[in-house]
Amino acid sequence: MVKSFVWRVAINALALLLVATFVGGVVVDNILSAFVAALVLGVLNAFIRPILMVLTLPLNIMTLGLFTLVVNALVLWMVTEVVSGFTIANFWLTIVSAILLTIISGLLSFLMGRPDRR
Repeated sequence: MVKSFVWRVAINALALLLVATFVGGVVVDNILSAFVAALVLGVLNAFIRPILMVLTLPLNIMTLGLFTLVVNALVLWMVTEVVSGFTIANFWLTIVSAILLTIISGLLSFLMGRPDRR
């Protein structure tokens, strides 16, 4: 379980660096900032995101799940507020970054495989 979490943090750190490369307005100062941001993102996704998903359930149902993008962007915005060295210029870029982060980290996870399955 710990190995899986560390693996997920490493993949998310790489994904954050790639998002910063592709999206102007997203700045990751260095690799350490990327790893800290990925760690904080993992913790917030584990504890805060489920609470936000329950609180926004009616909106999520009305939008057929599209409001999840806003929740993901809100969690990513929280990370920018906590981690120095990781900034996103505005909330619209945060939504775009959240979408790209999900796609890139999912793709990297698929391509690299999980460490417990080797």
